[in-house]
Amino acid sequence: MKKKIIGVSSKIFPRTVAYYTYKLLTNPQLKKIRQHEIEVLDKANKKIIPFRKFNIQLYEWGNKNNEPILLVHGWEGHSGNFSDIIEQLLQNNYYILAFDAPSHGSSSKGQTNMLEFSDLIIHLLGKYKPKKIISHSFGAVVTTYALNRSAFQIDKYVLITTPDTFLERINSISNQVGISKKAQIKLIKRLESEIKTKVSSISVSKFVENVSVKKALIIHDKNDKVIPIKQAKLVNKNWNNCTLEEIENTGHFRILREPFVITRILDFLNPK
Repeated sequence: MKKKIIGVSSKIFPRTVAYYTYKLLTNPQLKKIRQHEIEVLDKANKKIIPFRKFNIQLYEWGNKNNEPILLVHGWEGHSGNFSDIIEQLLQNNYYILAFDAPSHGSSSKGQTNMLEFSDLIIHLLGKYKPKKIISHSFGAVVTTYALNRSAFQIDKYVLITTPDTFLERINSISNQVGISKKAQIKLIKRLESEIKTKVSSISVSKFVENVSVKKALIIHDKNDKVIPIKQAKLVNKNWNNCTLEEIENTGHFRILREPFVITRILDFLNPK
């Protein structure tokens, strides 16, 4: 019923409903944190770093003299999502860096957007200079956007599921809320005004054409209900140094905890 009411309202008051949807897109909701995730986060060396109007929660595990690796969670995710992977990375002697993005996890809250998320990644890449990265879901969008806008050279990058276009995310939210096409157009114009970028140009498959990554690996479930695998295929098609591995029976979130997925990630990351 609510979706139907919003759909009718968006035709009569497109500007108002576009603003409501904009608030959903720029105010991420905190997902429930599992007990195991809490336990792994509690073992980290935690720091608060200022970034624009936010206080960012930064996590570090392992010896700083070891090889650094950066973990980038997805939209409405947090660093604890990588808890099972973190434990295995520690056993393989990595120095692990992770963070809760603006208005995510334990970082301070407020309106944010993908540009702010991506700019934070550029800041962390510049400070810690990791040569290896793992991202999950929307983390691939902000990471490839950061690499596309900078000169950082990455040796190995693992994308655990990847979207392609930001427009598909907007379409998904619009369908979920039930707004009209007119309201969606106003929503897109507002977003473009804020991030100073055409929404149609925000595409991982475009970004990867101009990134310095020696080797990339995409792992994506064939039946992912959050991000269809066709998006990962488009990214892989445009990325010369990338391999796509299609798996099954993990879904969009459990993929982060599956032992065989973690083993594959470590096989890819570790020197042969």
